Amino acid sequence: MQLLDQAQRRDWIRLSQSENVGPATFRQLIGRYGSAAAALEALPALSVRGGLARPIRVFSEEDAEAVMDEARELGASFVAAGEAGYPPLLYHISGAPPLLCVKGNPALAELQCVAIVGARNASAGGRKFARQLSAELSEEGYLVVSGLARGIDTAAHEAAPQGRTAAVIAGGIDNIYPPENAELQKTIGEHGLLLTEMLPGAVPRAEHFPRRNRIISGMSRAVIVVEAALRSGSLITARLAGEQGRDVFAVPGSPLDPRAEGTNKLIKEGATLLTSSVEVIESLRTEYTVTPRTFSEPELPIDEPVEASPSDRKRVHSLLSPTPIDVDDVIRESGLPAALVLGILLEFELAGRVARSSQQKVSLV
Repeated sequence: MQLLDQAQRRDWIRLSQSENVGPATFRQLIGRYGSAAAALEALPALSVRGGLARPIRVFSEEDAEAVMDEARELGASFVAAGEAGYPPLLYHISGAPPLLCVKGNPALAELQCVAIVGARNASAGGRKFARQLSAELSEEGYLVVSGLARGIDTAAHEAAPQGRTAAVIAGGIDNIYPPENAELQKTIGEHGLLLTEMLPGAVPRAEHFPRRNRIISGMSRAVIVVEAALRSGSLITARLAGEQGRDVFAVPGSPLDPRAEGTNKLIKEGATLLTSSVEVIESLRTEYTVTPRTFSEPELPIDEPVEASPSDRKRVHSLLSPTPIDVDDVIRESGLPAALVLGILLEFELAGRVARSSQQKVSLV
């Protein structure tokens, strides 16, 4: 596995926190320029060619050093994709975070993971079953993953023995949320594993929770939904799991209980009905290996950056709209070389004119 030195880790933080650089853009930049340092040098010119009328905001060396020092003081560290301590399955999802801030036992990230998620206002029966699942899966050697929320998440974390659980949080590693889980978060940070893609000090906002959920599902072989309303974050996690090729299990419930509407709907849509941990364990007995990769591999072969003409950019821009479209469709319809189109889209992204979704679709902002 690759191992970044101090300067490289600082540059990865700088690049990942610079303006308009999301996970997919980060990966493209590393693939094209070979290092975060080289990509940082290229950002200003790329954003100007994409149409940004002012200097792009680049995260400073001083701020990156301060962030690393703050994490260290909190007993945490930044782990890059491809390094030991970064969940192997997570690396392979679309939009994988380049870096995670982790606290606790990083060796736990190498275990096979099963996520247990569900309603915050969970029933007593739902909490009991979540605890049962968590304890039995832990005994079988799986790492139980959840989001440290009230209800089902809390029950799943609490039942995993000897800290054999990972909590993915939506804020900074030092942010306690919800407040009543302060002691549980402290325990997991000491004996289990806390993970977040946010910087220390970050306060969770509504848009951070779906991003948190993609990490929960992305690092797990399977996702179990115990209770969920029709409009809930747990269903977002289940949807993401399906998109990522993970097994989705749902616990059925009474049609009279709103907390079962979401899980019953998942079963109708193809999720596996779950009544015991044995069903999960049997499903996951097949050997499962992940081929190691490094972030330096380009997503598509790009030998040398090709300079696009104004007419090339105009042609690509004319194919875009506020409705997301597959990147491959843009390449095909443009009639231009793939490397050229990817370069133009990268410039547009850095200029803030184009957004890229987790499914390799692009749309005008």
